[in-house]
Amino acid sequence: MSNNNNTTCVNISTLLQPEDIFSRRCIWVNGPVIVGAGPSGLAVAADLKRQEVPFIILERANCIASLWQNRTYDRLKLHLPKQFCQLPNLPFPEDFPEYPTKYQFIEYLESYATHFDLRPKFNETVQSAKYDKRFGLWRVQTVLRSELLGYCEFEYICRWLVVATGENAEKVVPEFEGLEDFGGDVLHAGDYKSGERYRGKRVLVVGCGNSGMEVSLDLSNHDASPSMVVRSSVHVLPREILGKSTFELGVTMMKWMPVWLVDRTLLVLTRLLLGNTDKYGLKRPEIGPLELKNTAGKTPVLDIGAFSKIKSGKIKIVAGIAKFGPGKVELVDGRVLEIDSVVLATGYRSNVPSWLKDNDLAEIGIEKDPFPKGWKGEAGLYAVGFTRRGLSGASLDAMSVAHDIANRWKEETKQQIKTVAARHRRCISHF
Repeated sequence: MSNNNNTTCVNISTLLQPEDIFSRRCIWVNGPVIVGAGPSGLAVAADLKRQEVPFIILERANCIASLWQNRTYDRLKLHLPKQFCQLPNLPFPEDFPEYPTKYQFIEYLESYATHFDLRPKFNETVQSAKYDKRFGLWRVQTVLRSELLGYCEFEYICRWLVVATGENAEKVVPEFEGLEDFGGDVLHAGDYKSGERYRGKRVLVVGCGNSGMEVSLDLSNHDASPSMVVRSSVHVLPREILGKSTFELGVTMMKWMPVWLVDRTLLVLTRLLLGNTDKYGLKRPEIGPLELKNTAGKTPVLDIGAFSKIKSGKIKIVAGIAKFGPGKVELVDGRVLEIDSVVLATGYRSNVPSWLKDNDLAEIGIEKDPFPKGWKGEAGLYAVGFTRRGLSGASLDAMSVAHDIANRWKEETKQQIKTVAARHRRCISHF
């Protein structure tokens, strides 16, 4: 049996209420339980595997990286060069382009799982995770969906819990007055695949982040007529400056310059390359792009062609939504647009509050502590992918978490061996 499934069933009924003993199969995990088999969870597991620490990975979907496999559009590519997106201890293949496609990234993640022999427990949804203060252990209750067995309930008992479900587990779908009367096609960007089905249609794209921009660009490339709702200020930067990744350029400059000066430099270069974005309805925030990312977690848009479509009028910028009507939308500035479809590029949120009981990632410091200190909570609770630093930040989190757990696991294992040896010596001395 591989290390990541190195678990045994034991009788620990003292931890359970009588009704739980008969309703759930109870499993002791001699190591951490990792919730989530996306890039963050895989990175933690791989590093633990290298250090010979047993663990299990629980994943509610039927595959690794379900967000990438099931909720991304066809044209998606990594926004940053591949060296900033690779997971620990296994680089991208050399023949991959600088900005891999989503299909290449999925291929890389699958090869990563194979390389480290990672075997998540798929179709198993965490219902609750609660720290039992009496015993100093985590109780993780799950439901497994199986075609053969139907629904099976389990409870995992462990010392350490790693939350690796990320900030994009659930779609954010705002409520709009009159949307139920609209009558046209409405879907979230997570369900959008290609603009082919919208050819010749008037489409309202709600949201102006990276997803909103790319969906609008894809729609325009498929001869649709997109109008993009922009309610707030946004930083739009070119993906590359003078042939070099804007992100890489910013990271390099931050080694020698303060953030405010790096921001000012990037904005001057952006103005030279793109022009005045305010002129086209994309007002910049007063805070610079890197400082805004650090303080508020708001990611700048890395332009890959949408802005030129905005300048040419092929992508229209419109004000916020007042209400919908049959086949139309009324904007806050009083204009009324006739539209055929709506794409909600309104983002995602974490689902952790729905199952992590009596704990709040913000309260214990994981979400509020600045990078790179935001990965460790209390009572053996860890989180990866919540410091709003993308894949590179998640990889750093993963290595920190794995190192910390490995040290604690080895220390406890060593102590257990000493205890057993001492008891054995006492037994021998009685004879």
